[in-house]
Parts: sequence; C-alpha cells; structure tokens
Amino acid sequence: MNLKGKSFLKLLDFTPAEIEGLINLAADFKAKKKQGIAHKICEGKNIALVFEKTSTRTRCAFEVAGADLGMHPVYLEPTGSQIGKKESIADTARVLGRMFDGIEYRGFGQEIVEELSNYAGVPVWNGLTNEFHPTQILADFLTIKEHFGSLKGKKLVYMGDARYNMGNSLMVGCAKMGMHFVAAAPKKYFPDEQLVKACLEVAKETGAVLEFIQNPEDAVQGADVIYTDVWVSMGEPADVWGERIKELSPYQVNSKLMSIAGEQCRFMHCLPAFHDLKTTIGREVYEKFGLDALEVTDEVFESAQSIVFDEAENRMHTIKAVMAATLTDIEF
Repeated sequence: MNLKGKSFLKLLDFTPAEIEGLINLAADFKAKKKQGIAHKICEGKNIALVFEKTSTRTRCAFEVAGADLGMHPVYLEPTGSQIGKKESIADTARVLGRMFDGIEYRGFGQEIVEELSNYAGVPVWNGLTNEFHPTQILADFLTIKEHFGSLKGKKLVYMGDARYNMGNSLMVGCAKMGMHFVAAAPKKYFPDEQLVKACLEVAKETGAVLEFIQNPEDAVQGADVIYTDVWVSMGEPADVWGERIKELSPYQVNSKLMSIAGEQCRFMHCLPAFHDLKTTIGREVYEKFGLDALEVTDEVFESAQSIVFDEAENRMHTIKAVMAATLTDIEF
C-alpha cells in the first residue's frame, strides 16, 4: 500500500487493510524508537499544527513524531492563526499549503478539516473534530493488538455519551476491523442514526457486530475492553454537568462493572480523565455534586487492568505512521 498525498480525515475513508497497515507501521516505528534506531525519513519537511482546541497528547504526539521523522513542526495555538475569523478556511489552506508539506487540524466541525484538505494541496490530518478522532482510534487499536494479539472479534464496550467524536470513531473503527462494538448509554446518547447505518453496511463486509444497549451490566458481559471518556466534551457549556451526571452516573466504570466483564477485560480512556480530585474541574464537581470521581473511579483507573498510559504513548507512534505514510513513498 502507498498512501502518499492522501489526507487522514476519518476512518471511513480507509479500507481495513490500510488501517491494519498503518497500525503495523506504527508498531515498526515504535520498535525502532525503543531500540534507538533513527528513522528520519521525512528530513527537511515542515508541518503546520493548527489547534483551535488545545491538547496535551495530540500536540506532543505530533511534535515528537515529526521531530523523530526529521521534520520541523510549527504549532499554531488558538490565537495563532486567523482561520475562519479574519481569513477563510479555504484561503488559510492555500496559504499553509504553499509553506508546509502537511497540515494537522484540531478543532470544531468536520467540515473544517474537509475544506482544509480540499484546498491545501498537501495532506491534512484530523487531530480531532466534533465528529471524529481518527488518530486516537489508531492508537487504541495498536494498544488492543499489543495486549490481545489481534483485533478481529474483540468486544469493545463504550460507556457513556456515544454521540460525538469518540463514540463515532470507535464504532467506525470496530466496524472496519471486524470487531464487536457496544454503545452502552441511554438511548438519547447513542450515535447518529445515519452513521450507524453506514457502519452496519461496513459490518456486512467485515463480520463486525454493532450493538446499542441501555443496561450497563448487560453491555459489559464478556467485554475485552471497556472504554469511556469525559461526560462533558471540550467546548460544551459548564451548565450541562448536572444533566450529564444525573443521566450518565449509572455508566460510570467501576470495579463492579469490571468484575462483571471478567479478568480478561482491560480499561481504556483517551484522557484526560476525571478519576480523582486532583484537577480544577474535579474539585469543582465535587464541591457542587459531592462526587469524587466521574466517568471512572480511581480504583479502576489505577488498577492492573488499566492500559490508559500504553494507549497515550501509542498516540505518538500511530501519528508518526500516518504522517510518514502520507508524506513519503513508504510502502507497508
């Protein structure tokens, strides 16, 4: 396979073989890094990192991966560009495309990253939009493969609000890779019906199973992975916390749910996680609602079944694979 010149916007755009190839390429890069083997196959290239939403893991992963590949990354923070404000998305894309070999975008609507790709003339990579988070899913799947040996048939249960980027992207990824995906949530928090239909069509070809279950204890039976995310997404107003806590508290990942799933089950989270009172938001929620943890308890987060930091590290390796595959003639 050769993906040179192609943007990485959502997993629906890629075949199962291409996704598997990117995961394997990431594993190869990870092994090289651990062994101290240089792999500066993008020497001399420059990349723009456009962040309308800040991030620890996404920024660090792109910057370190870019440097490992021999590239020069330029970080544009939320106030560092005029994208969509004083300058249209199309004009920004055409300017950056003349100066950089690739562009990462992390921000709001999926239509923004799609428009950037349409006009830039260079590969554009989705670091997160409201609808999709494809680089995170590659990291998740590399992590699952490292712990279980394969992806096909593995049962992944997503607990909580499955309407946005993580629920959407995990459902798409599981459909593509022939996995068993379960959204465990109140019905109003299930993924978009049109996207579900598209994933069911994919599942016909891959053998994937997609389920949408409201009872959390039923959902986690025999799960290989229980996955969750924060209940209030970045950019949402703080006044929705009360509603989310009321409706999603039964879906908190705790030791009881992990026990029902079984010893084989692993816990995953794309981070940051509200599992204790060591964050500003965590303390504010505790003072207002009396909860010392939200989507996951500290007991589960710090347990031997938790693989969240393997997952976080793998952001760097999989992002490196995406950039190398789309900027060079590397075959995988």
